[in-house]
Amino acid sequence: MGNKQDERIAKMTFASVYPLYLEKVEKKGRTKEELHEVIEWLTGFDDKQLQQLINAGVTFDQFFQQAKLNKNAPLITGVICGYRVENIENPLTQQVRYLDKLVDELAKGRKMEKILRAG
Repeated sequence: MGNKQDERIAKMTFASVYPLYLEKVEKKGRTKEELHEVIEWLTGFDDKQLQQLINAGVTFDQFFQQAKLNKNAPLITGVICGYRVENIENPLTQQVRYLDKLVDELAKGRKMEKILRAG
């Protein structure tokens, strides 16, 4: 993955991508609450904080700077957007892809305890 893509991801706003995440999971019969549970597991942001970040129009860079990444996040592995998540070198890009991967798993109907890497 090149620097251009890393820069593009860093400058994207979380608010611009969130509705796409929501649409993706709801289309597959999952809920906003489940999406928020996944986001909170990864970032530590509760519903109120999430809404504040969306309202503030934070970039992914700002979003993940404020996040308290789950200690089990490195257990998120596999391919997303053609890249192996565990091999992405740019830390921010990797964190965004962690989130993409979790949303993808939610949309694919994976059990919540599997998505949240619970033992």
